[in-house]
Amino acid sequence: MDINEIMKALPHRYPFLLVDRVLECEAGKRVVALKNVTINEPFFTGHFPELPVMPGVLIIEALAQAAGLLAYQTVGQEKQRNTIYYFAGIDNARFKVPVSAGDQLILEVDLVRQARNVWKFSAKAKVGEQLAAEADIMVAGREVC
Repeated sequence: MDINEIMKALPHRYPFLLVDRVLECEAGKRVVALKNVTINEPFFTGHFPELPVMPGVLIIEALAQAAGLLAYQTVGQEKQRNTIYYFAGIDNARFKVPVSAGDQLILEVDLVRQARNVWKFSAKAKVGEQLAAEADIMVAGREVC
């Protein structure tokens, strides 16, 4: 998926759209996505300006957005026109290394289980082969008018 397809699936927009491209997607199983971390990100002006580090909560949000894309691809686009996926929970979050301006953050999300419109995922964020963060994420779909 390119950025145009991602924007059709997610309601987020700049500066809060944190997925730039989907590299792999196997509906019902796994998604691998990419976030290019640039010095132009608005959070860098206030988050350790002398040493630009991406806030951990935004890494988790990027993983949740990738999880939402996997859910969107799994159930089919036509069925989801009136559904928004909300970040519903997080467990076992761990941060291993800082993510800095210039890094490419690889978002790997595996579907653990799905019941109705509640989804549980196992998620990892990497810079190259190095694990930056990991968490178990829950996403809930809600119909909107």
